[in-house]
Amino acid sequence: MSRNYAGLSRERIIVEALHIIAGRGLGGLSMRRLGDALDVEAMAIYHHFPKGKEQLFNAIAAYVTTARVVSGLREGEGPPEEVAAEELATEGAAGSPEAEGAAEGSLAEAVGTAEVDDQPWDQRLTGWAEAYRTRLLAYSGALSLLMHRAPHTLGEEDTRALLHTAFTEAGLAEADVSPACDALNAYCLGSVAHQVRHEGREDAPDEAEALARFRFGLRALLRGLSS
Repeated sequence: MSRNYAGLSRERIIVEALHIIAGRGLGGLSMRRLGDALDVEAMAIYHHFPKGKEQLFNAIAAYVTTARVVSGLREGEGPPEEVAAEELATEGAAGSPEAEGAAEGSLAEAVGTAEVDDQPWDQRLTGWAEAYRTRLLAYSGALSLLMHRAPHTLGEEDTRALLHTAFTEAGLAEADVSPACDALNAYCLGSVAHQVRHEGREDAPDEAEALARFRFGLRALLRGLSS
């Protein structure tokens, strides 16, 4: 059967893989099923991910965790998809003109630098954490990937720079900033994992209550880290 490969890109592959994961779970993702969903032969996917499924998994983790997470999303609004996933997914992209351009743009888009710089450090961290939570919930089927993979991308470096600056302004010693960044990231991941695990139960909170609980824990964490 002849298939049209035009328009096949890393971003399209990653987004379609996330759709499959959302519907069938991580175990339901195979290269053949992904190829069928994209209307291409499975081997066409290997052109973009020559190392196979593990490379694709790393790219998915990078996409979810570092792809221009936008603060200020309205409640219930999903994350945007205008992400330069090719730069995020391409191994060794750092240093290229395209990757450098993505790095320069991603932090500004991630936190609205011009507007956010005037906010207190705790408001900046709160905005980032809530936007990150929104993205994690949107791609909750990939949470198990995120628990075991820490892709090193330019977007991840931007995020660390944002958190580092905010925690430094909070008065943390230099040696304490990196552990604080890790603690905040772990809180976001753990909170979302806990919420997803309890979805469907009679005693599961609705989204408004879940967000309120997240904010309560976040305030406590930030107070503790800055005290």
